Amino acid sequence: MNELKDNNVHVLAYQTSKKGKTLCGDSFFYTSTDEYFVCVLADGLGSGEYANEASVAVTEMIKENHAKSVEELMELSNNVLIKKRGAAVCVFKINYATKTVVYSCVGNIRFFLYSPSGKLTYPLPVTGYLSGRPQHYHTQRFTFENHAKFLVFSDGFNIQGIKNLLKGYLPISSIADSIVGKYNNSDDDSTFILGSLL
Repeated sequence: MNELKDNNVHVLAYQTSKKGKTLCGDSFFYTSTDEYFVCVLADGLGSGEYANEASVAVTEMIKENHAKSVEELMELSNNVLIKKRGAAVCVFKINYATKTVVYSCVGNIRFFLYSPSGKLTYPLPVTGYLSGRPQHYHTQRFTFENHAKFLVFSDGFNIQGIKNLLKGYLPISSIADSIVGKYNNSDDDSTFILGSLL
């Protein structure tokens, strides 16, 4: 598992490739600065080399530009996919000082934000995928409480009972192990990213 931990956030990411494929069609990138956490999950259409090329193009673009707004990052992601296979893309940015999440997604990637008071936020993504064509993005903003958790995953995972998974005080390593044990899927590229705000 890929892990990041600092004074603001603890994140675990897990990824598997479709059975028989050496390259995964999903790619992700996240980083945490003093001000914010930013995360992208991109799921290239299909699987194998060209799906991987598309999703990596998106994550590399965001890695180089992560200080920009979520709206700008979605536009850059779309532009980098011209003449490549398309990708479903989810980008979100968490501002530590204002306790806000800015989220945008096109395609079948699910995002959940759970606050300890019991509120589960799960915005609906825009259907379709990014491919360089003019595209409508729907950017949404949410607030969160201390010790909120988030989970984002590609359609290779079919995770059920999200609220029960995220509520309570289990460390995210235990939640991640539980997801891997119960929902692992070799029929598709699969990625999840699970985080806790400290």
